[in-house]
Amino acid sequence: MDLKILSLATDKTTDKLQEFLQTLKTDDLTDLLQSQAVKGRTVGAFLRAIFKGSPCSEEDGALRRSKIYSCCIQLVESGDLQQEVASEIIGLLMLEVHHFPGRLLVELANEFVGAIREESLMNGKSLELLPIILTALATKKEVLKGDLNGEEYKRQLIDSLCSVRWAQQYVTQLTSVFKDVRLTTEEMDLVVAKVLAMFSKLNLQEIPPLVYQLLVLSSKGSRRNVLNGIIAFFSELDKQHSKEQSGDELLELVTAPADELYHVEGTIILHIVFAIKLDCELGRELLKHLKAGQQGDSSTSLCAFSIALLLSLTRIQRFEEQVFEFLKTSVVKSFKDLQLLQGSKFLQTLVPQRTCVSTMILEVVKNSVHSWDHVTQGLIELGFILMDSYGPKKMPDGKAVEIGSSLSKMTNQHACKLGANILLETFKIHEMIRQEILEQVLNRVITRTSSPVNHFLDLLSDIIMYAPLILQSCSKVTETFDYLFFLPLPTVQGLLKAVQPLLKVSMSMRDSLILVLRKAMFASQLNARKCAVAGFLLLLKNFKVLGSLSSSQCSQSIGVTQVQVDVHSRYNSVANETFCLEIIDSLRRCLGQQADVRLMLYEGFYDVLRRNSQLASSIMQTLFSQLKLFYEPEPDLLPPLKLGACVLTQGSQIFLQEPLDHLLSCIQHCLAWYKSRVIPLQQGDEDEEEEGLYHELDDMLESITLRMIKSELEDFELDKSADFSQSTSVGIKNNICVCLIMGVCEVLIEYNFSISNFSKSKFEEILSLFMCYKKFSDILNEKTGKGKAKMARKTNDSLLSMKFVSDLLTALFRDSVQSHEESLSVLRSSSEFMHYAVNVALRKIQQLIQRGHVSGPDGQSPDKIFQNLCDITRVLLWRYTSVPTSVEESGKKEKGKSISLLCLEGLQKTFSAVQQFYQPKIQQFLRALDVTGTEEEEEAGITVTQRATFQIRQFQRALLNLLSNEEEDFNSKEALLLVTILSTLSRLLEPTSPQS
Repeated sequence: MDLKILSLATDKTTDKLQEFLQTLKTDDLTDLLQSQAVKGRTVGAFLRAIFKGSPCSEEDGALRRSKIYSCCIQLVESGDLQQEVASEIIGLLMLEVHHFPGRLLVELANEFVGAIREESLMNGKSLELLPIILTALATKKEVLKGDLNGEEYKRQLIDSLCSVRWAQQYVTQLTSVFKDVRLTTEEMDLVVAKVLAMFSKLNLQEIPPLVYQLLVLSSKGSRRNVLNGIIAFFSELDKQHSKEQSGDELLELVTAPADELYHVEGTIILHIVFAIKLDCELGRELLKHLKAGQQGDSSTSLCAFSIALLLSLTRIQRFEEQVFEFLKTSVVKSFKDLQLLQGSKFLQTLVPQRTCVSTMILEVVKNSVHSWDHVTQGLIELGFILMDSYGPKKMPDGKAVEIGSSLSKMTNQHACKLGANILLETFKIHEMIRQEILEQVLNRVITRTSSPVNHFLDLLSDIIMYAPLILQSCSKVTETFDYLFFLPLPTVQGLLKAVQPLLKVSMSMRDSLILVLRKAMFASQLNARKCAVAGFLLLLKNFKVLGSLSSSQCSQSIGVTQVQVDVHSRYNSVANETFCLEIIDSLRRCLGQQADVRLMLYEGFYDVLRRNSQLASSIMQTLFSQLKLFYEPEPDLLPPLKLGACVLTQGSQIFLQEPLDHLLSCIQHCLAWYKSRVIPLQQGDEDEEEEGLYHELDDMLESITLRMIKSELEDFELDKSADFSQSTSVGIKNNICVCLIMGVCEVLIEYNFSISNFSKSKFEEILSLFMCYKKFSDILNEKTGKGKAKMARKTNDSLLSMKFVSDLLTALFRDSVQSHEESLSVLRSSSEFMHYAVNVALRKIQQLIQRGHVSGPDGQSPDKIFQNLCDITRVLLWRYTSVPTSVEESGKKEKGKSISLLCLEGLQKTFSAVQQFYQPKIQQFLRALDVTGTEEEEEAGITVTQRATFQIRQFQRALLNLLSNEEEDFNSKEALLLVTILSTLSRLLEPTSPQS
């Protein structure tokens, strides 16, 4: 029978074929077809023959064709056919669809809908026919069923398809159906909604191919809905995963291991990026969608998945700039919103809490370890963009500052820090891109000589601290040493401090640096020699010699010693001694160079001594030898110091050659440290030669003190008629000498206070030294005019240490020990000295703020300075609240400012400085101000808000008293300071607290 059919099909006409087919039962034909198909014989030729003899123009032919068509669909679905046979049948059926009349197309389409509804499809292969059937149906203009034409009935069929349940295994195939069907906007929305609803019904591994088909489909429209649905689904999935990790109850979505989830997300991101490459409109819709979310629609806010998608999108050049600009804007907006919310209880109740974008970005960094190679490059670029855009800016005076309002400053700082965190965490996770990150950081440090690079140096330090052993052989770091000559000194100091851990583990890198520094010592450029000194001092501080006091004994933590790599620590420590002594020998040559170089040495030696105590003898001998060059040994010779030798004349130019005041300051700090730290630990093991050196230095300082007190203006070759103009060499020299004298007086004041033991005679000497200081200060102010002279040392600078200022103010204002009363009355009796003490405190705090960091030139650690700030603030607060300005005796006012007003000004500065530099220690700071607090109160957990409220009430009372004062001499300066302090303290209040 089959042979006959095939034979008749070869005739030119179909009459005999049609007549023969009419004699056969359709069931016989279907059985024969099934047999041939299963056996893999010439089923294609047989099918073509049947269709040829079954024209749709005849009723019988159309019905036969329809039944054969349905039989073929069942055969294909059965799974009994070879793949090639099934594909051949499907191909033939596709060609025949357009010959069907409309009513039969309706029946065929309804069969598919029924099969999908009843889940009777076996493998879904036949679904390849459905888009062709729907397309053919849409071309029928006649009324097919009811009042519907082909297009309208197609719409109804699509509605039915989207209404029935889709079997999980056929979702992707069903989605693929619609990509080949012309759909209206409404139909597209319907299909997209159905497919997106199926996401939660599928296993994770089934979603990527479905997303791919959905993205192909989106080229017809509904792009935003597609993207919104995909992003929303994975955003919710990420939230669920986070809740699971935190132990919360599971959501309805199917859970999956983290590795699997992130792998699926990465694959889908790649699908989307690929789709955007083919359809740029999809990329534009993505940006529109996410921008809408950032403008207030919380349902479309940025999540880790969408951020990863955006970062991957930067691989497409046309979107790169837009994406990074959008992410920058989003980061800044997120930080501003977060700060505003944290500062306002009203806003917290009004605006729903969102996760900060920075948290999401760092989540992307963490997830990127799961083979998200397409994200890492975008992360690196974003990190550097944030650091470049929001790092500190340079003002005309060269200082690094944050520009704008307080909110903008904080926002910029957070954004810059986020950039650094992105790069650091990416560096930790991805080994392949470590070299690139390190090179970019070092390039910015080297090339940006005219702008601040502190934030990059901090990042470099963190990177090196994380991986010193990995980076010890990094040639890029060694190459950077060659550029030290050309960098600003602060950059050199920061760079060398950052690479200290590498120098501890890499002998070759250390040798390379030593060669560079020795070369720099003999360079013609001053900056190069200063860089050499900075480098050598850092090496001395961090390569400890055996027997040096521990960091705890020095009350100073040394960050770089956290690197636990010195397995032969004793040997290394002994070997370090030779290394350090060679460096000291090199540094001695600096004592013949310019004042700036010597100054660096004096300011650094004290810090070296405290960190590497075994070098004390060499350092003190060096300082002693230098002092002897300018010391007059004759006990009755006035003045005791050779000030003329400190000044260098070169032609018509006058220069400071020896910063003698800084030399004395260094010596007195070293002496004080030696007496308080080393001598108590020696227990009879003193080195006689070393002990003799310290006694001789003490004797020299004592002699200088007595003779400075006795010296008159004429002894210094100065008088009130002397020339102090900046236009003559004599005037410049006189200015330099006066500044040196004032500095020496300050150093001697601190030295004598430290050894005074509250002796009345010593306090009388201190007061005499102050009068000497004031005598020269008055002359300088009178001759040059306030603020007009550019002197060798700024008058606002002070050589007094924060520790001394703190101790002095405590003694003057708070000391109530009866045995000290008589001796302290010597200092307290001088109104001028009291003003001087408070003014110095103000200047020291102002210096701290202007420097923009918390390490002092006298080598004090940030923790020590914080403690000093606490002590100074407590004293100033006690003085102001105990003796208000309004009741202070008019006789103790000086030049319009009373001591109380100066104390208030100091309080304003300390509150500002602590908030700026010690934000994490606010609780400790406020507790230190509460002198009446008990241990029980501390244990009760008193909050920052409660402590701040207590201080606020004190200043509120002071302001109310000031405003209620009926006297005409209303002090507007005091009122302004009080308002500023109240504003500063109010920022410490918790927005949700009743006090706010």
